[in-house]
Amino acid sequence: MAAFRYRILVVDDEKNLRAVARVILESQGYEVLCAIDGFDGLTKLKQSLPDVVISDLRMPNMSGFEFLSVVRKRFPQIAVIAISGEFSGIDVPESVLADAFFEKGQYSPEDLFRKITALLEEIPQRPSVARIPRAAVWIPVSNDLEYVAVTCSSCLRTFPVPAPLPEGVHSAECDFCATPVSFRIMDRLSTR
Repeated sequence: MAAFRYRILVVDDEKNLRAVARVILESQGYEVLCAIDGFDGLTKLKQSLPDVVISDLRMPNMSGFEFLSVVRKRFPQIAVIAISGEFSGIDVPESVLADAFFEKGQYSPEDLFRKITALLEEIPQRPSVARIPRAAVWIPVSNDLEYVAVTCSSCLRTFPVPAPLPEGVHSAECDFCATPVSFRIMDRLSTR
């Protein structure tokens, strides 16, 4: 009789990273599904629910921020690991709905395996999701941006806010549901 295989969904727009993730996770006995962005990730969730989601945050079409908001709201029992080069440090950045965080290029496969094992041993029990105090926001990496994408904490849709904006807390009204949304702009290298 074959051992039970945990299923992991890897969501990343970089083809090479998806391929590498598949190889290293399958080498540990996991069943691996891959998606190219948040929309594709939602399609994969409809086909087969994973035990763990590993998602990049910066992707075209539907960002990881939006995707993880939907996962947390609709599937609170699924453990989530966010991976991004937009943040530094080991703590989950504020407004990222994830159980763990890794900075791209700053962790080893063994670190990832340990975290997955820990999350599977303590599968999160989240019967409902409270509204997050601040919305997810893209962090400007240059002052040349015309807009910053903000994800509404109520309807989970992303809308543009004119940029550049100084560091700090800002407010805007959601273009879709008119909910007042508070969001924070921070230095690219900040962890909080």
